[in-house]
Amino acid sequence: MVGGGGMGGGLLENANPLIYERSGERPVTAGEEDEQVPDSIDAREIFDLIRSINDPEHPLTLEELNVVEQVRVQVSDPESTVAVAFTPTIPHCSMATLIGLSIKVKLLRSLPSVSRWMCTLHQELMPRSMQDTAPGCVRLDSTGVNKQLADKERVAAALENTHLLEVVTSACQPAPEPGFFAPSHTQGSWPCFLNH
Repeated sequence: MVGGGGMGGGLLENANPLIYERSGERPVTAGEEDEQVPDSIDAREIFDLIRSINDPEHPLTLEELNVVEQVRVQVSDPESTVAVAFTPTIPHCSMATLIGLSIKVKLLRSLPSVSRWMCTLHQELMPRSMQDTAPGCVRLDSTGVNKQLADKERVAAALENTHLLEVVTSACQPAPEPGFFAPSHTQGSWPCFLNH
């Protein structure tokens, strides 16, 4: 952990999130560079795809907020399956479905189209600290979030919403230069976007 951060005050659900150190870049081996050798997809490769997704509320990545970790990525290349468990920074995070949708879209756009990849997202709602268990803390139902993310029709319908598609696409783009912050267009807009 590097230290506290955030923007403070205002409408933010988690105004002062903990910021974690980014893991190093993955070394590329000679075998991975050889186009003649079949390259299987592993957990680190999937983590490298999703670690740089931008958080919808803060100018930080999901890795920097510890929402995603390599140890919570499971891949079976022979079965063409990917499972990603993610944990929002606070148990009552209304952005959990948007974060899950961003992960799912990034994986679907990035994985080989010749394979059939099943992307299963699991939202773990474990408190980050004792503060998260304060009286009055509203916990999201992870089963409901996962059901929405697993429903192909709901995901497709959500992505037909032009503004939502822009938000997800923006989240999947590389982060802006350090020190630059463009206000989030998601605050309060999409907590239940898949419910409609």
